[in-house]
Amino acid sequence: MSPFLKTALEAAQAAQEVIKKYYAGEFEIEIKPDETPVTIADVETEKTIKKIILDAFPDHGFYGEETGKVNEDAEYNWLIDPIDGTKSFVRRYPFFSTQIALMRNGELILGVSNSPEFEEMAYAEKGEGAWLNGEKITVSDIDTVKGSTLSLGNIASIAKSPQWNNVGDLVASVNRIRGYGDFYHYHLLASGKIDIVLESDVNILDIAALAVIVREAGGIFTDLTGNELSLDTRTVLACSNKEVHAKVLKDIAYSE
Repeated sequence: MSPFLKTALEAAQAAQEVIKKYYAGEFEIEIKPDETPVTIADVETEKTIKKIILDAFPDHGFYGEETGKVNEDAEYNWLIDPIDGTKSFVRRYPFFSTQIALMRNGELILGVSNSPEFEEMAYAEKGEGAWLNGEKITVSDIDTVKGSTLSLGNIASIAKSPQWNNVGDLVASVNRIRGYGDFYHYHLLASGKIDIVLESDVNILDIAALAVIVREAGGIFTDLTGNELSLDTRTVLACSNKEVHAKVLKDIAYSE
């Protein structure tokens, strides 16, 4: 285990303690300019993660959902969403997680995804495989769309697009359709339990860590046009293998 992963896991565990404290109690909710909620739990959790990471690696960059960017031109940059799924958090249902990712010169090389209420900690480093609660995980060997289980997450933009009919055709062609959302369907994908995840409205901080985990489990993770992820990525097509990914990519024919 690298010093990077060791520190990320330490930060995720510390974040969990902060999250559980607030989840069990009361907290005020503010609405940000983009009309999404934020709580003191989000801010305090991010500050906890930030301190642990930058104490260990003071020359690294840090990009947090709540506190913004520090030293963004650094070789190494940490991407943090302290509570991904704040809407779930404030309504007291468990689909929220802490997302910690590390980029080196623009390439994602590490990811930790921790769900305090599900008690699921997934993590991966480039070239080292993917793990869930200490057990190595891999994607499924299902290589046809017909045999696949599809999970749809945030899809508001594609629902308004000309490609919405293509999504309907995809739904009709798969073996099963679900909508697990947030971190959870990516954990399922990396564990071989579902096969396709499609989203059209995400932020890179939501998915950076999950991309590393899915890829290290053997899966494919791009945006909906098939391009590599960047800080500006807003869509996802993640699949168990390149055959399914190529077929869905062609059939959806998404354009931004």
